[in-house]
Amino acid sequence: MGRTLVFFHAHPDDEALLTAGTMARAADEGQRVVLVVATDGAAGLAASSFHDLAATRERELAASAAALRVARSVRLGYGDSGLHGDRVGSAGAAATLCEAPVAEPAARLAEVLREERADVLVTYDPSGGYGHPDHVRSRAVALAAAQAVPVPTVFEATVPRDLLLRGIRLASLVYRFPPEFDPTSFERAFTAAADITHRVDVRAYLAQKRAAMDAHASQATADGGDRTLAAFLRLPKPLYRLVFGTEWYRRITP
Repeated sequence: MGRTLVFFHAHPDDEALLTAGTMARAADEGQRVVLVVATDGAAGLAASSFHDLAATRERELAASAAALRVARSVRLGYGDSGLHGDRVGSAGAAATLCEAPVAEPAARLAEVLREERADVLVTYDPSGGYGHPDHVRSRAVALAAAQAVPVPTVFEATVPRDLLLRGIRLASLVYRFPPEFDPTSFERAFTAAADITHRVDVRAYLAQKRAAMDAHASQATADGGDRTLAAFLRLPKPLYRLVFGTEWYRRITP
């Protein structure tokens, strides 16, 4: 009998970068894959030609979910807290994720977990990957929800920090990173390789992962030029396979 896996992400496009291959593989193997996204992503960096970024990112998320054969997609509807977590929801609009008490989104996520009878919940590592405040808050929300239900198995989606730093150093020799990319920010990000418990081979599902990444077109552009997502999508297939052919997780006890 198939299991139900719930992937909880902070913004539209996070699922594409961190867990898309696992989601596509799980769906192909007969598991029920559910995607829950906490915020509208309206504070994401994008070219000014995208006038209603929240609506744009909603459509992009739907396209990504379709490419990954997600059985159910849920948006909790919180506002994007911004890169520093200090963005405030406007009058009459939803609170940002960092404004809301953890218990509130946790209760809404727990409702989905109960409805789905979730066997597995996937969230972020303690640093929230690269440290975005919404990622850190999402992890707190996920752990509170997992305890309340409870969910038997919880994984942190992550990347081996050691491998990532080596890759960045090598890439910097031949590639000029976009202005917003700070290599030093990864020195304390993600997870030490020794602490990772699970590695998922997703090489057979890279077409779906690339399609999910490609769906988030707004996050590949900025007024000053291409962003990191665009650089990833330009990687030659052999290099893309090397970089994105494995997805990493750490199993935890909430």
